[in-house]
Amino acid sequence: MDFSLTPEQQDLIALARDFANREIAPHVAAYDRDERFPIEIITQSADLGLLGGVIPPNYGGAGLDHKTYALLIEQISRVCHIIGVAMSLPSGLVGSSIHTYGTETQKQQYLTPLAQGKTFGAAGVTEARSGTDVSDMDTTCTRDGTDYIINGAKMWISFLDVAQWFLTFAHLGTNPQTQRKEICAFIIDRNLPGVSVHPVTNKFGFRPIKTGELALDHVRVPQTALLGQEGQGFQIAMNAVENGRLGVAARATGLAQACVNTMTTYARERIVFGHPIAQFQMIQKLIADSITTTNASRLLTLQLADLKDQGQRARAQASMAKQYASDTAMNAATAAFQIHGAYGVSDEYPVGRYLRDAKIFQIVEGNNELHRALIAQDATGIR
Repeated sequence: MDFSLTPEQQDLIALARDFANREIAPHVAAYDRDERFPIEIITQSADLGLLGGVIPPNYGGAGLDHKTYALLIEQISRVCHIIGVAMSLPSGLVGSSIHTYGTETQKQQYLTPLAQGKTFGAAGVTEARSGTDVSDMDTTCTRDGTDYIINGAKMWISFLDVAQWFLTFAHLGTNPQTQRKEICAFIIDRNLPGVSVHPVTNKFGFRPIKTGELALDHVRVPQTALLGQEGQGFQIAMNAVENGRLGVAARATGLAQACVNTMTTYARERIVFGHPIAQFQMIQKLIADSITTTNASRLLTLQLADLKDQGQRARAQASMAKQYASDTAMNAATAAFQIHGAYGVSDEYPVGRYLRDAKIFQIVEGNNELHRALIAQDATGIR
């Protein structure tokens, strides 16, 4: 892999770093405490060209390579990974699916304004019963003339408060030959009759994002709302998982780096027994391990980005990057909290927020137990 950056890449990352420190850092603690998503910051980032990711410029995107995109998301996530989530939407499941499978009309109507920060979309995949098993969804769709009627509910869906439309999935029934559900993908406008949202409040982590249930009660959509072909929904959902896991790995690496920065600063400043605690070997071990694993997470993330830039499928590498980076974020957050001691519980320091969010990283975009299974299956060929 080539780790060198062009002057243009360096300038873009420096722009993201300056934007995060100037426009996000002063506000992140407050909007996290208030459980408020700062959509005004996303608007500002779009004005600077930081939102479009890997989407081509002719659809409003920045046309970045995956390496630059990952480094950009990491840089933002060192200050607030929630903003990193929003910045990854055009390049992840929501935008990538429309770019790959959408009609020209769908791209112009949904993808272009999403990449430009003019509208906000969200993905509705997970269900309360099936969870990680996407193919076993209960949400149904039935044909009614040229329309579809959709019934069901999705759970743990993010951006419920700001999304103007949802990319979601339903099945037509079970194919008698394959015995698999024929899943379809739809773009559903928020204001359609029968669409309702029910956020979960006072969440443990990821607090600025309104997450909860997306309910679909006899929602009628025209055939133009179908993304791709009938029965292609599972393929559409799986097509974008590598981009989604790249974004999660980059964000988790950014959070881990934030923990490293915070713990090293505090260890230099905190005096105990007449010495900075950075002189104590147990503190040094916590810092050294966190630095090492954070750097390893970054390398795994860049390896995945490099494979994506080469146009290769990278199923196992996506699982490795996501699983390792999220475990690293959790370990680094635990170490940072431990080094802060009793002050870790104080809202004056960010380590409590880091620890809460790091735990959620081990669950989102496929829990880490699933990813370990996928890595082992790829190595052994046994499923």
